[in-house]
Amino acid sequence: MKAAVILFPGSNRDRDVRMALAASTGRDPLVVWHKERDFPEVDLIVIPGGFSYGDYLRSGAMAAHSPVMREVASRTNKGVPVLGICNGFQILTETGLLPGALMPNASLKFVCRDVHLRVETSQSLFTNRYQAGQTIRAPVAHHAGNYFADDATLDALEEEGLVAFRYCTPDGVANEASNPNGSARNIAGIFNRTKTVLGLMPHPENAVDPLLGSADGNPLFDGLVEALS
Repeated sequence: MKAAVILFPGSNRDRDVRMALAASTGRDPLVVWHKERDFPEVDLIVIPGGFSYGDYLRSGAMAAHSPVMREVASRTNKGVPVLGICNGFQILTETGLLPGALMPNASLKFVCRDVHLRVETSQSLFTNRYQAGQTIRAPVAHHAGNYFADDATLDALEEEGLVAFRYCTPDGVANEASNPNGSARNIAGIFNRTKTVLGLMPHPENAVDPLLGSADGNPLFDGLVEALS
């Protein structure tokens, strides 16, 4: 499987996700600078976390207009899978590749800690190594992770099975206490309608080794290799 990681000024989790991909694929991913208008064919595109353009306008808003994102959108329309993590999720909503928006955390504070997530479906490229209802652990690190969408959009996500992960307690209960940022319906990650695009706020690339506190992110990357190789 060949992967590409899109690099913006301000990205800071690109190396982490490159290492996670290399561990699962056995090869280093391609790194694509945001000013590039084209890049070689790949099986997966990853938009990593960080603070693209310093979040000076709005998280992901400026990166959404980088030249490379036109090519990412074009390839998405052709079915190439895209994974957006944290700032990558924000960028995907700003480009319209995923619905909704990421608002400032309800606490108005930066949140950096491990959270528990409930896997809502195993029926996707990204979650095929998990079981529906399984609880996993991964870190979050964001100031604007509060997922918002209107009720009609939220209902459609639910009805079409497009919620990928929810914040939950260690035993899998999605409630207000387990929600680190105020996200609507405890949503931590969503798919597009074809489930070829996943955006999520937690960092699976930082949960790939027990020494980091969790290896629960490994199935996501290993499952992608299995599905796309």
